[in-house]
Amino acid sequence: MVGMNFYHVFIWDTFRIENVGMNKTSKLAFKTRIYRNIHKWISIPFVIFLLVIGTTAILLAWKKQLELVPKTQGTRVEVRTHWISLDSMIIIGQEYMRDSLGKTAEIDRLDVRPGKGIAKVVFKGHFTELQIDGFTGEILSVKQRNSDLIEKIHDGSIIDFLIDPNSERAKLIYSTLTSLVLIFLCISGFYLWHNPRKIKKIKAQTTQ
Repeated sequence: MVGMNFYHVFIWDTFRIENVGMNKTSKLAFKTRIYRNIHKWISIPFVIFLLVIGTTAILLAWKKQLELVPKTQGTRVEVRTHWISLDSMIIIGQEYMRDSLGKTAEIDRLDVRPGKGIAKVVFKGHFTELQIDGFTGEILSVKQRNSDLIEKIHDGSIIDFLIDPNSERAKLIYSTLTSLVLIFLCISGFYLWHNPRKIKKIKAQTTQ
């Protein structure tokens, strides 16, 4: 219905302008109407997505202040000697996840922090983060990485996460469409601001 309305408006404006003497100002006015119609009918269905992108972007910028990402712990060992192996950390993380939390234990990545003496273990099927002491293997923290969830909502990969975690199809489509819409709205918005001022300038020059 929205598409048909836009089509009728577009055809009517085109027909009307072609049957009127097209001076410079009328051409600019015609182009401005076209930009306005397209700007309006594209922005209406995409407004929810743009609000989601803006809101999640703010949350990601403030994720540490809002404690959306777990605070990095530090080793409790005073005399630091040798790190346990990364393989040992993986085994510790997987066993704890399966036996103590009853969640899937497939690991997405390890984030090693030598300065803190710990390693963060992040999993694929959920947003739980374990922080493991790099010297003793002790579990120092078990928290949710809410920032990862927000990031997936922000770039559209939440759909891939729910349907097929090994795919990036939804993320690519969502990111491409929303980016193209934003670029177009910026361009059309500029002309909606610029053209009326140009028309006024032309009219002022012709009346002199």
